[in-house]
Amino acid sequence: MPVVRGCNLPDDLLYDVDSHTWYREVAGGKVQIGMTQVAVALAGKLVAFTPKKVGKPIAAGKSCATVESGKWVGPAKSAVGGNVVAVNDALAATPTLANEDPYGKGWMVELEPEGWDAVKPTLTPGAAVSDKYEAKMAADGFAGCAG
Repeated sequence: MPVVRGCNLPDDLLYDVDSHTWYREVAGGKVQIGMTQVAVALAGKLVAFTPKKVGKPIAAGKSCATVESGKWVGPAKSAVGGNVVAVNDALAATPTLANEDPYGKGWMVELEPEGWDAVKPTLTPGAAVSDKYEAKMAADGFAGCAG
C-alpha cells in the first residue's frame, strides 16, 4: 500500500487526487465512493455527513454528499455521474467513521455509474498514486497525516 507523508492510499482503489476521493468497483457494476485519508486529515474531525438520497441522479464533477468538520464544510465531488443506489447510513449517524476508517466503514455513497468506462481511465490507480499525491501535498503545503 502506498504511504505518502504518513497517509495510507490502498493500492486496490482508484483515486481522483484533486478531489481527494477514492473509487472501488463493487458487485453489479456499481461504484463505491469515499474520502481519502488525506481528505479527512485536511478536514479534521468530521461532525456531519449528508449524502444525496438513494435514487437521486448526480452529474459527473458534482457533489454526491456534503461533509462538515470543525474547520470545513463542502461538497464531496464525484468524478463519475450516475444514480445513487446506496448511502452509508452508519457514516451519517457517526461521521467520525470516515476519520477512523476512510477506506472501509467510512465509504460515502454507491452509484450505478454512467459512463464509467470513460471515467475510469482518468482516475489514478493506487499503485501509481504516490507521485501525484506527493506533488499535490507539496503544492498545497500539506505536511501529511498525523501518525
